[in-house]
Amino acid sequence: MESAWIPLALSLKVALWATGLNLLLGVGVAYWLARHRFAGRELVDALLTLPMVLPPTVLGYYLLVVIGSNGWLGRWLDESFGINLIFTWQAAVIAATIVAFPLVLKSARAALENVDPQLEQAARVLGLGEAAVFFRVSLPLAWRGILAGLLLAFARALGEFGATLMVAGSIPGRTQTLSIAVYEAVQAGQDDLAAFLVMIISTTCVAVLLGAGWLAPRRPGLR
Repeated sequence: MESAWIPLALSLKVALWATGLNLLLGVGVAYWLARHRFAGRELVDALLTLPMVLPPTVLGYYLLVVIGSNGWLGRWLDESFGINLIFTWQAAVIAATIVAFPLVLKSARAALENVDPQLEQAARVLGLGEAAVFFRVSLPLAWRGILAGLLLAFARALGEFGATLMVAGSIPGRTQTLSIAVYEAVQAGQDDLAAFLVMIISTTCVAVLLGAGWLAPRRPGLR
């Protein structure tokens, strides 16, 4: 069972990095969509939500087109800085971030749209700038929904498999995350190891879902 702790540690690192990136990207984009009305806003929202419904292999293919050795971004990084993302844990972070992004976006947008705009306007009248309004009014009122989305994104990133396998591979100790380790253990007939890994993932996800359910905003009068 000692071999189980290495992919667990890697999965936690990938999930934490992905959650941190989604905290910045997801909440930022959600605030922009919630506070600005423009033509095509819902189309933008739909495109950003695509990772939630697209097959993981399709996402993996798109990532290979972008960050692969022959991809426009991957080739530029390689030629300019000598950076090759494919088959690295950083590629796993990118895959997990994109897959989990819609969970943060949807939760954060809903939470921010439920903030009373009159409270924000009152803060502006009192002389607060947009950044101060966000951090001192909007964010404190929407934090439960945002945190619930982040917990769901963490669980999703922890269990990401398809896109991660395509761009990061399955290199033990380097890119083999927990979900990939389960697949490899089953293929190798290591049922005890697979069961142990599945128990870890399942317990963690149940705990995260309970936490997200407790944090989710409730209607008045409901507990």
